[in-house]
Amino acid sequence: MEQSFLTTKISEIVAWGRKYSLWPMPFGTACCAIEFMGTVSNMFDISRFGAELVRFSPRQSDLLLVLGTINYKQAAILKKIYQQMAEPRYVIAVGACATCGGFYDNYAVLQGIDEVIPVDVYVPGCPPRPEQILLAVVKLQEKLVAEAKGKTATDQLRAKPQILESAKHPEFKGTFVPGSLVPADTGKEQK
Repeated sequence: MEQSFLTTKISEIVAWGRKYSLWPMPFGTACCAIEFMGTVSNMFDISRFGAELVRFSPRQSDLLLVLGTINYKQAAILKKIYQQMAEPRYVIAVGACATCGGFYDNYAVLQGIDEVIPVDVYVPGCPPRPEQILLAVVKLQEKLVAEAKGKTATDQLRAKPQILESAKHPEFKGTFVPGSLVPADTGKEQK
């Protein structure tokens, strides 16, 4: 019987565990929260990425998803919730309102939650699709692994269009042509 062994670093094992055991807490204030509900549904299934244990207590979560408009009165509450979360903690700003204030450029709305708390991943859109929220979780997982290896996470490559289109259209099997919903191999437009 052959003996085998494996060598690795403790930090990489811990990062692997964190990568697949994110416990998100949604802080939903607007329409982006509805998109997050779609993300945790069986159609998109966030549990494939190890983030299905949605918690509504900051002390039981390590991933804060800010979904929607945050005004200045809510900023103190958001900061307190962030401070109550377990270390290490991560933040995803979902939608135009959370990332930059959206189209609410006035005295009452916070122009991006990064004025109050640090943000790890930004998700554009008004509201963003569930695929974009899933991509943000994947990007956060990549960041965790890169930091464990002592590298800085970079976003040089986006998700392949086939991955994004297959989530929208389960019957989609062809090659995606950017800018259209026509698979390259059939020539028929999908409806």
